[in-house]
Amino acid sequence: MKPSRGEALFSYVNVLLLSLLSLSTILPFIHIIAKSLSGEAYILAKDIWLWPKGATIDSYHYVLSYKQFYISFYNSVLITVIGTVISMAVTILAAFPLSRKHFPLKRGLMLFFVITMFFSGGLIPTYLVVKQLGLLNTLWSIMLPMALAPFNLILIRNFFFSLPEALEESAVIDGASNLRILTWIYLPLSLPSIATIAMFYAVGYWNSFFQAMMYITNRALMPLQVFLMQLVTNSKPGDMAVGGALNDLTPESTTAAAIVCVVFPILCVYPFIQKYFVKGVMLGAVKG
Repeated sequence: MKPSRGEALFSYVNVLLLSLLSLSTILPFIHIIAKSLSGEAYILAKDIWLWPKGATIDSYHYVLSYKQFYISFYNSVLITVIGTVISMAVTILAAFPLSRKHFPLKRGLMLFFVITMFFSGGLIPTYLVVKQLGLLNTLWSIMLPMALAPFNLILIRNFFFSLPEALEESAVIDGASNLRILTWIYLPLSLPSIATIAMFYAVGYWNSFFQAMMYITNRALMPLQVFLMQLVTNSKPGDMAVGGALNDLTPESTTAAAIVCVVFPILCVYPFIQKYFVKGVMLGAVKG
């Protein structure tokens, strides 16, 4: 059926607006990459836009020559992997009973989780709790306080709501326990939603910055985002593994190279999750 003139106009305008929105997010990143690969004279002359000039990788050599970069990279990977596993386990185990109609406390518990989306205990009380638990200067101080995000819990819960009740009823008739119903039926059918939420958690842990600034003073536990902050603010982020500071580099080029090095690893994960991303969020938002 041929679309009407209004529908065609809407499609063209929609494509135009989405294209402009995509360019507004992609072009700044391309500009950063071009600046990180450009020579000092062109950067000082503000002559760099989307294509590098006087191509050089000295900025990357400078950033990657820091021993602290590799220590921080390892810490960030550890925080991201372990934190995401913990968060997904907690979120799924909380969402499953909250999605069951026969669970008597689901309304009260759901209200409890929703309230935390608008009100928190406060910065100082949270710090005191972390301190009393002995988590200061440990990677657990970043992972455990962020273990459960109420928004992600609601998405998983709504996805479980959308699954047919007949699946659970047939499993109960066959004598399956709640744990077996969750692991054998719900989790295999929830892969798009689980992959999407896992990506949300992974990005959050990878970009965790404020928690590390608050709870960690040991340089050996510094995550990558704090390393980037110290490099951007021209403070010394750690000991050099080889060589020394390259005095002929501009702060703009080294900052751009550091940003690319920090963003690139998590960016590589997106192609493997993208096919689940839209499907998972939409299915989790239809019912409930």
